[in-house]
Amino acid sequence: MERILAAALLGLSSPVLVVAAVVITVLSKRAPFVAHRRVAQEGRPLWVLKLRTMWNQEGKPGRFHKAGLIERLPLTNSGECVQKRARDPRIRSAFAVFCRIYSLDELPQFWHVIRGEMALVGPRPLTQYELDQYYGPDAAKVLSRRPGLTGLWQIRGRSRLGYRQRRRLDLFLVKNWSLKLYLTILVTTVPKVLLGKDAW
Repeated sequence: MERILAAALLGLSSPVLVVAAVVITVLSKRAPFVAHRRVAQEGRPLWVLKLRTMWNQEGKPGRFHKAGLIERLPLTNSGECVQKRARDPRIRSAFAVFCRIYSLDELPQFWHVIRGEMALVGPRPLTQYELDQYYGPDAAKVLSRRPGLTGLWQIRGRSRLGYRQRRRLDLFLVKNWSLKLYLTILVTTVPKVLLGKDAW
């Protein structure tokens, strides 16, 4: 059912996704999609797709991946590429800010749900650095479930939450997993995304 729902949602959102990808290509002069390496269920690697929302000021083209639609971003040792900050100096476009606030940059991840690599609801996929640095011995518990498009901390504060709060909510989600909690998170995510609250 998740895969069917994800396919339907991807189909409905595809016009928005296509327009956003074209605008980003024009503004950045780079591939419209990026892939971040994350750790998925049971420690499997997963290149998570997103719309590009960061590019250098000059708009110089970077290294394109295959057909020029996806660029795999290199890993860093600091986790800097995934830590969201208000007024992030790396985000130089009002359109990119709009995409992040309303989670348009996450729309390509419906594809991962269709492939069975992600779930609609679950702990968000993290880098190995984040798991080691902020989750420590609790990382294995979080990795026991498929990563999700949305989770408990996405409806309890989103970008304003620190890693300690995120870890606590991820662990609560895993330990108290139920259909009721799943549906509550899924339904509550919709107004949170539409309002763009606590996101940057």
